[in-house]
Amino acid sequence: MTVNIAGVISVIIFYILILLVGIWAGRKKKTSADDLESEEVMLAGRNIGFFVGVFTMTATWVGGGYINGTAEAIHDDGLVWCQAPLGYALSLVLGGLLFANKMRTQGYVTMLDPFQEIFGSRMGGLLFLPALCGEVFWSAAILAALGATVSVIIDLETNTSIIASSCIAVFYTLFGGLYSVAYTDVIQLFCIFIGLWLCIPFSYSNKAVGDMSLEATNWLGSVNITDAGIYIDYGLLLILGGIPWQVYFQRVLSCKSAFKAQVLSYVAAFGCLVMAIPPMMIGVIAKATAWNETSYGEPLKPDETALVLPLVLQYLTPSAVSFFGLGAVSAAVMSSSDSSILSASSMFARNVYKLIFRQNASEREIVWVVRISILFVGTLATAMALTVKSIYGLWYLSSDLVYVILFPQLICVVHFKEYCNTYGSLLAYVLGFLMRALGGEPILGLEPAIHYPFYDETGGQRFPFRTFSMLISLTTLLTISAFTKWAFESGRLPAKLDIFRCIVNIPEDVVKVQEPQEGEMSVLNTNMIKTYQTEMNGRINPALNLGSEDELNDSPSNTDMKDQSALELKDGFAKAIDTTSL
Repeated sequence: MTVNIAGVISVIIFYILILLVGIWAGRKKKTSADDLESEEVMLAGRNIGFFVGVFTMTATWVGGGYINGTAEAIHDDGLVWCQAPLGYALSLVLGGLLFANKMRTQGYVTMLDPFQEIFGSRMGGLLFLPALCGEVFWSAAILAALGATVSVIIDLETNTSIIASSCIAVFYTLFGGLYSVAYTDVIQLFCIFIGLWLCIPFSYSNKAVGDMSLEATNWLGSVNITDAGIYIDYGLLLILGGIPWQVYFQRVLSCKSAFKAQVLSYVAAFGCLVMAIPPMMIGVIAKATAWNETSYGEPLKPDETALVLPLVLQYLTPSAVSFFGLGAVSAAVMSSSDSSILSASSMFARNVYKLIFRQNASEREIVWVVRISILFVGTLATAMALTVKSIYGLWYLSSDLVYVILFPQLICVVHFKEYCNTYGSLLAYVLGFLMRALGGEPILGLEPAIHYPFYDETGGQRFPFRTFSMLISLTTLLTISAFTKWAFESGRLPAKLDIFRCIVNIPEDVVKVQEPQEGEMSVLNTNMIKTYQTEMNGRINPALNLGSEDELNDSPSNTDMKDQSALELKDGFAKAIDTTSL
């Protein structure tokens, strides 16, 4: 294999550009290197502006898998089966409508915070597992896709490109946290958009490209009545299952206000649709191409259609133009992998390390745990990309688990927290996992143990069993929560059996507190008393209420501390996140 030196040089130049931007962005941190705070690393100090926010929110889903998968879907099945652009756009709209305001107003740091607030730290740690798998498998999948793309265009060995891309993404994420991720997203999305649009006129005018009309290529596609269940299932998986991801909520929680978090979600939804146009057009071009008339020399095989985008760049455009397209693909991959690596590391450092094992950990300690986690998660994703053959299969399954397990739990803790408790959460988790796993997964070779209605021996499950499993999980959560609440409060079950201490076996130091103001979150800190708001079945977790600033001024019990710490407490509400396990 002869390495294309010009292509390698162009990729190196592009990577150096991204690295320099990432390092520059990392210097925007408000705190010094000796006085780091975890929110600076995880959420960029909640100081992301509108322009950068739009780009980084759009980059939530616009990545290597997004543009490659869009081109592949158009080529193989047509526009009607290209559900990802519209599905993910609608997920951003619903995320902004239903979750962004409430999550940002509460001042959470990660998506898992409300879970641990309502269900306790250990249950939140259990819910961390599907979230972690989703982020790690997604990073590994897109790194593997990049390796395949680079090997097609510049004949560079696949593993070399994977390792180089991962090292760059990990380095600038390690250096600057979300600041680096957000600002490099701006450069990366520009590269994706410009690079792909530049390739379209050259590939369109290639003599091997034939008639691209609807009659000739049927690029619209069709949905058979027998596929209706599958179509609905995947559509809802993208729309609803695209919400409970830390990569999205990391952007939401980094906004300056709840209103801006909503606006950015809506604008980013439009951005997702716009960014899907170039790969859609490339998919149509690939469908109309007579590949045996190109230097490729033969028609595309079914297992090669996943690479239609890099194949178009390589064989239908001049070399100089294809390098720009390669930069676009590389940008898309890094814009996704760095976000996923930081998201998984943030959840581990905060929701597992701090809230389960080291409640009194200092801010500086948490920052170092985040950094170590970035190295570990980045290494794990890279190792999987290099060794595991069915990465996309693992990601599909983990995405299903996010949809089946995390979505019903998220909607309950945000909108119906007074109707759910830890018992319902645990049983919903177990039952949702079993229902999904027993439905089988052909990509992983898992045979279905449950044959849902309309099951086909050759085509597999035709019933929307993922959505059915999600609804079973949601129903179980609410039903078991209501039953256990009734059983304990009516005396049918003794208080000593309330092992999760969330209904009647409540610690004696429970104090009811009021709803927090925007930016506050529940806290019980050994160094500083701060608000802790969480309603759980009509009862409130351990806390001491300080109220609003006016209440602080009027309360006799707080008169002595007013001058010294009232202002400090108010300013620190959004940053003090140190909840306790029930």
